[in-house]
Amino acid sequence: MNLKKYKPIIELLVISALVYLAHKLVFFLNGNNPKFQGYYFSIETIYEFFFICSVVIIFILIMVKEKNIDNVGYTFLLVTCIKMALSYAVLSPILDSGNPNIRIEKLNFFVIFALFLTIETIVTVRILNNKH
Repeated sequence: MNLKKYKPIIELLVISALVYLAHKLVFFLNGNNPKFQGYYFSIETIYEFFFICSVVIIFILIMVKEKNIDNVGYTFLLVTCIKMALSYAVLSPILDSGNPNIRIEKLNFFVIFALFLTIETIVTVRILNNKH
C-alpha cells in the first residue's frame, strides 16, 4: 500500500481531529449556557458525517487521478454537488425541529461543512498541481 498516495486522508484525519477538539472545547466551556444544549444532532454526529463524506470524496479523486487526471476537476464538482444534496437532507430536520437554539445549531453545521469543503478543495488543488 502506497502511503504517499493516501496522505491527504491522513491529513484530513489530523486536521479534523484538531478542529473537533477545539470545537468541543468551546462547547465544554459553555456547558451551562442553554444556547449550547438540546441540539438535534450532536457535533460528533455532524463531524462523523462530513468526515466520512470527505474520505469518500478524496478516495474517489485519488482513483480518478490514477485513471485520467483530466477528469479530477469535473469529478470534484460532481461529488461536491452530491455532498451538498446529502448535507441539505441532513440539515432539513434541524430546520424543522423548532429548536430555540436553531441559529447556533445551523451555524455549527455550516462551519463544519465549510471546514471540510475547504480541506477537500485544497486536496483537489494539490492533486491537479501534481500531474505525476
